[in-house]
Amino acid sequence: MSKAMRNKVQKKFKMRGYTLKIDALSEILGFLSRFPEAEDEALDLLLDELHHISLKSSILDKEPVLKVISLLLEAEAAVEESPTSSGYGSTGSALRIIDAFDFPKFRYDPIKKLFHKFTGNLPIHGDASAKVTLYRDRFLLLSQSLSRDPHFSRPVFGNDISDYGSCQISPIQSLVGQTGKKWVMGLISQLEDGHFYLEDLTAAVEVDLSNARITTGFFAENTIVVAEGEMLLDGIFQVKTCGFPPLEDREKSMAMFSGIDSFGGGSLTKEETIRLEELEKGAVNDMFVILSDVWLDNEETMGKLETILGGYENETVVPSLFVFMGNFCSHPCNLSFNSYSSIRSLFGKLGRMIAVHQRLKEHSRFLFIPGPDDIGPSNVLPRCSLPKYITEELQNLIPNAVFLSNPCRIKFYTQEIVFLRQDMLYRMRRSCLMPPSSEETSDPFEHLVATITHQSHLCPLPLSIQPIIWNFDHCLHLYPTPHTIVLGDRSEQKAFKYTGVTCFNPGSFSNDFTFVAYRPCSQEVELSAV
Repeated sequence: MSKAMRNKVQKKFKMRGYTLKIDALSEILGFLSRFPEAEDEALDLLLDELHHISLKSSILDKEPVLKVISLLLEAEAAVEESPTSSGYGSTGSALRIIDAFDFPKFRYDPIKKLFHKFTGNLPIHGDASAKVTLYRDRFLLLSQSLSRDPHFSRPVFGNDISDYGSCQISPIQSLVGQTGKKWVMGLISQLEDGHFYLEDLTAAVEVDLSNARITTGFFAENTIVVAEGEMLLDGIFQVKTCGFPPLEDREKSMAMFSGIDSFGGGSLTKEETIRLEELEKGAVNDMFVILSDVWLDNEETMGKLETILGGYENETVVPSLFVFMGNFCSHPCNLSFNSYSSIRSLFGKLGRMIAVHQRLKEHSRFLFIPGPDDIGPSNVLPRCSLPKYITEELQNLIPNAVFLSNPCRIKFYTQEIVFLRQDMLYRMRRSCLMPPSSEETSDPFEHLVATITHQSHLCPLPLSIQPIIWNFDHCLHLYPTPHTIVLGDRSEQKAFKYTGVTCFNPGSFSNDFTFVAYRPCSQEVELSAV
């Protein structure tokens, strides 16, 4: 590579505020040599992509440069392979399915006030500090969004705030010796039997919730709340009003990541996002069929499933995706279960049933998400995909079948969809510290949706009720808020749109033969049954 090109690279990087080390410069020159007729365009593209990744310093060494170059070369290879020839049509390139153990992990830095990507190793069995980090990360995630809410921000000039009065959040540590009304933010915990506390990063204070006026949602241990009250002489904080932290607009949350991929489907440039939005508007025929509790050992269930497959086979346009959520067996596959070969053969039977419908086999994809009682290492979340031994027969018959974790994510063009299969409604109602408020709604599902969206977490239950792998708690985060949340639950089939987020439960297919047909283009939820 000529000296002139070397100088040009250094000059362009310096204009963008970067200083190159020798090894980084060598990698860049090697990358540009692949494009002898478009060196300037390749260099500009490299600089643009470098702007979207999190950097430790403006002095660049080999590592971040190699990372960006590998991403660009992968994108070039993907274009050359032409994904539209794979048999999925437009869906092959539009639909990205992401396993929980591949989700990117971001942590908030309260000093720099920004998110940075965690790049270290994440062992399944974390040490004690991992449990502390789990709660700390949850608290900081909600605390940083609350700090931008105008109702809870410190006024800049005088006392001219808002009609709400002063709602500035006080650290719990500062409550000692204070009188008068105070606002605090903390996690509800039970440090002593029968005594509940609010904890933040500074201290913990015992609270009296007996006369508290609450907002919509399920208030249980482990949930983070904003509370108004005052300190009593006996050191107890008497709560008058209690609610969840306000839900931040998706656009504001996305701005905090400034172009970094927080969902896991790959980062997109502004031009790519606009192009995908246009394609998404035209994908009016794309449809997802979602079923939960598909018991493969139940003859009536399999007969109803055959009816559904046969019906969609005869449609003009077949569904883009079928989502089968567990449980896949009417009996829990626990330690006393020993008929693994029979489950394997049942999946093979399902594969043969699907293979009979040639159009579905060729043009639809099939996603399988394990349920809480399916075969797996334990009942923790996130739950890994079904073992290959169980799914091998079906996979051989249906190449378009994908077996993923619980939860998992789908990116359809620009739309983000989250799937969870867990009986959350029953557990949240059992764990409530007080009856939910009926001022705004008395529907339990709407209370559940309000809880998980305001908590920015799919499962804000105590770890004693629903264990979570400490190092992978980020897989359950809902920040920024996705467009759609699918909550597979044994309870009644429901759909609810809350602050722009589409949430629905497809119901229990094996119990009442309900399912959902979802059109991602219009976010239309069609509650169905056979």
